[in-house]
Amino acid sequence: MAVKTKTSTRIGVTILGWGIAVWLFFPIFWMFLTSFKNEIQAISTPPKLFFMPTLSSYAEVFERASYWHFTLNTVIVSVGATAIAIALAVPAAYSMAFLPSSRTRSTLLWMLSTRMLPPVGVLVPIYLLARNTHLLDTCTGLAIVDMLTNLPIIVWMLYTFFREVPAPILEAGRMDGASRWQEMTMVLLPLALPGIASTALLSLILCWNEAFWSLNLTSSHAAPLTAFIASFSSPEGLFFGKLSAASTLAVAPILVFGWISQKQLVRGLTFGAVK
Repeated sequence: MAVKTKTSTRIGVTILGWGIAVWLFFPIFWMFLTSFKNEIQAISTPPKLFFMPTLSSYAEVFERASYWHFTLNTVIVSVGATAIAIALAVPAAYSMAFLPSSRTRSTLLWMLSTRMLPPVGVLVPIYLLARNTHLLDTCTGLAIVDMLTNLPIIVWMLYTFFREVPAPILEAGRMDGASRWQEMTMVLLPLALPGIASTALLSLILCWNEAFWSLNLTSSHAAPLTAFIASFSSPEGLFFGKLSAASTLAVAPILVFGWISQKQLVRGLTFGAVK
């Protein structure tokens, strides 16, 4: 009886898991499907699941905009913002995890609270700062804003990972004469590498998908793929075929990258969960 109950529970959980996965993935599947339709097929009612596929939407997208220019901007901004954020977050998280003070907890909560602020609330001052420092419509300016936006989450994640590292290991390094810098770089970082890698991957995904600051701080020179997608909507209406093709081209690289690195991501996010 107990075996039957366990089997039924396992089957139920499996069905539920697949149902949630299909529900979450369906919009991406439909976007991919629509990208192979022309505009008449894309807006047909009811929508057709079976049709004669065409690459006309992709041809029009490549003809209208330089996809590789937008992709290069996205890679530069995402990798640059992630690298700077990790470089700043590692010493910050190290000091909070191993050299805490009475204000450490309140500082962490304050950093996290900045993520609760709607971006539009600080749009005007950030826009003026970018304009006055000549960082408007530059990859540097957008990378700085993306880095500052994701820095609280990165510090929190690294702080959590660092707290899972056994303190006696660091104390042993200190007894061997290691300085604080050597302790952090030669002892702590190798031990927490899975957590750091998963944090960097998450930051890369967040920067890649950032749309609000991309649309407001860039126009043409430093516009990333999110602006590339938005360029296919116009006052005359939405062109669903071309919009789906542009969206597919924009999300495909990060989807493939996420699929390849999923094991590393899961390993890092579960770092320290089992001792």
